[in-house]
Amino acid sequence: YLRYSRMAEDLGLSEEEVMNNLNFTGTPIGEPIPVSMPKAPAEKWFGKMPPDLSLISRVRGSDWVYTYLKSFYLDPSRPLGWNNTLFPNASMPNPLWEMQGLQHAVHGKPDAPGADAPVIGLKLAQPGNVDPGQYDQTVRDITNFLEYAGEPAALKRQKLGVWVILFLAFLTFLVYLLKKEYWKDVH
Repeated sequence: YLRYSRMAEDLGLSEEEVMNNLNFTGTPIGEPIPVSMPKAPAEKWFGKMPPDLSLISRVRGSDWVYTYLKSFYLDPSRPLGWNNTLFPNASMPNPLWEMQGLQHAVHGKPDAPGADAPVIGLKLAQPGNVDPGQYDQTVRDITNFLEYAGEPAALKRQKLGVWVILFLAFLTFLVYLLKKEYWKDVH
C-alpha cells in the first residue's frame, strides 16, 4: 500500500531523489511500490506466496515481526531446510541467514510420550557476516520499515489525533459552561 510519492513526502525527499535512488523498477512516482517477488515463481519455489510482513506487522504488531525474523533455525525435516520457533512450519526460508548465521534449535523434553520435543532455545552454530549487535539493529530497522510500509498514514493519523483530543477537551469545557448557563435558574 506504500507509494513512492508518500515515501518521498514522509522522508522529506524530492521526487527526483526517490526516482534515482529508491525506485529500481521504473514505476511512476504516484503508483504503489510493486512486490519484488512475482507470484508464479514464488509458488514454484516455496509452494505458495511468502507472507507480506508489512501487512502482518499491522495485524500482529512490530514485536511479533521482530521476533519472527530472529527465530529462524536450520531444520532438515522441512522442504526448504528452515523452520521458525514463533511460527512453526512456515514455508518461508530465512531471508537474512547470511547476516545472522546458522542457528540450530535446542530441544527440551517432550510433553508426552511420542510427542515432538519442544524448542526451548536457539544456538548460533555458525556466525553470520555481521556481529549479533549489527544484526539486531538491522532487524529493528527492517521491522520499523515494514510497520511504516504496512500503514503509511499512521504518522499523519497520530498527529491529527492530538488535535482531535484537544478539540474534544475544549468542546467539553464549552458544553459544561453551556449546561451551567441553562441550569442556573433551576433549583
